[in-house]
Amino acid sequence: MKIGIVCYPTHGGSGVIASELALGLAKSGHEIHIVSYATPFRLGSFHQNVFIHEVEVASYPLFKYPPYALALATKLVEVAREYGLDLIHAHYAVPHAASAYLAKKMLRSHQLKTITTLHGTDITLVGNDKSFYQAVKFNIEESDGITAVSHYLQQRTLQEFNIDREIRVIHNFVDALRYSHTSNDCAKGHFAPQGEKVVMHASNFRSVKRVEDVVQIFAKIQERIPAKLLLVGEGPDRMLIQQRVTELKLSDQVVFLGEQDYMEELLSCADLFILPSEQESFGLVALEAQSFGIPVIGTNVGGLPEVVIHGETGFLLPIGEIEEMATKSLELLESPDLYASFQKNARERVLHCFDSQKMIPQYEAYYQEILEQRLA
Repeated sequence: MKIGIVCYPTHGGSGVIASELALGLAKSGHEIHIVSYATPFRLGSFHQNVFIHEVEVASYPLFKYPPYALALATKLVEVAREYGLDLIHAHYAVPHAASAYLAKKMLRSHQLKTITTLHGTDITLVGNDKSFYQAVKFNIEESDGITAVSHYLQQRTLQEFNIDREIRVIHNFVDALRYSHTSNDCAKGHFAPQGEKVVMHASNFRSVKRVEDVVQIFAKIQERIPAKLLLVGEGPDRMLIQQRVTELKLSDQVVFLGEQDYMEELLSCADLFILPSEQESFGLVALEAQSFGIPVIGTNVGGLPEVVIHGETGFLLPIGEIEEMATKSLELLESPDLYASFQKNARERVLHCFDSQKMIPQYEAYYQEILEQRLA
């Protein structure tokens, strides 16, 4: 198949999954064309069967904001014509699915199919904005195929947008071979030279991620045991979090690492991952942590219960339960036998349910199913 993939090139989960999907499909012999405003960071080097097409957006005094959606649609038309694409897979409803729909109309093609994958904030954040609601609903209804990364997101989309069509659930995934302790050297000694326990959190440092809760949980952990906290990411709350770390006199125990392209090199050093978000449509970073056998302390919200099994691969608690999260963290970190059990369960869950070798074929099968509609 010749597949166009439209995605954001940034560190968010949608860009990561789109890039990993592209690599997996390319390895299976499909011709993949990535269309975005920059090269996704996971695709920075040459990969056989993967072609990158950057969207150029001209700035005119007439426009207050550059018309990216139109430029993207035009680029999709060019790529589809030149390479004979079979389908366009848009990751995110707005603007990617909108641009894919417009490109199809511009081509006046009934053969080219469009598939949209809903990742979360395109529904829970953008879709809730009244100025985008109708656009999101239209693009969902007009796509030839729709997938969602969790059952939670599937149901929320059906209900909030009153959608009367199938939304196929295909969970996010990781390359379990690469995301394992055997795949790279652990630099734990660099961050914890005295053998301290390493606690980690990674996000875009927005209020919905409740990074301040992470710091407060860690403060209680390090009162009992020697520990270090690695904070990965950037975002609007970073200065607030740095201030909180200083107030709690934790500057020597907390390391701000900024954005990191390859989380596997850091996760191999962690003993515990904390994700106390108010909202998670899936929680890809929790899945990545579990692939390393790292138990996750999180909230029982959104799609996280589909990733983390409470009492087996981690603990999921109500939002804001800092005291209980700290208690459960210490329960794991101070109990070698219990920790080993959770570690084993976490790794096995990824291998059985979320390995890329199992999930990418689901996308291939869905593509084929949608393409067969051309012959019906």
